[in-house]
Amino acid sequence: MKRTTTALLVLAAMLATPAAQAAGNIDCELNFNLSGWSIFYKTASGQGTITCDNGASIPVSIRAKGGGLTVGKSNVINGRGKFTGAYSLNDLIGTYGGAEVHAGASRSSNAQVVTKGDISLALAGTGRGWDLGIGFGKFEIRRR
Repeated sequence: MKRTTTALLVLAAMLATPAAQAAGNIDCELNFNLSGWSIFYKTASGQGTITCDNGASIPVSIRAKGGGLTVGKSNVINGRGKFTGAYSLNDLIGTYGGAEVHAGASRSSNAQVVTKGDISLALAGTGRGWDLGIGFGKFEIRRR
């Protein structure tokens, strides 16, 4: 009886282990559009899609907020992001923290890395607008 109980507990523990973790990290990308403004306080919002190498894909909404020595207005079209450190698509949803340096006139460009625990997201995009400054804050990804 004791062996049966122990065997059942071991089996239950094995079944409770997420399959994605057993398989290892997944590669995912974020394609997005984002627009916003800043005058000491920076805010931007947009939409995108996360696509992973395991075939998973979800539409997301994006919000970025922060502060610093920053001023400007920009619109990023066809931005791209690359995630590292994730085991499942659900790991990617949430709030990331980071800092950035940005500058542009007419054609604006932006690149930054934000993190959430062991997960990093490297973002890059170009667009229209003008901006200058050093900012910090949060980058939030939500399911649509």
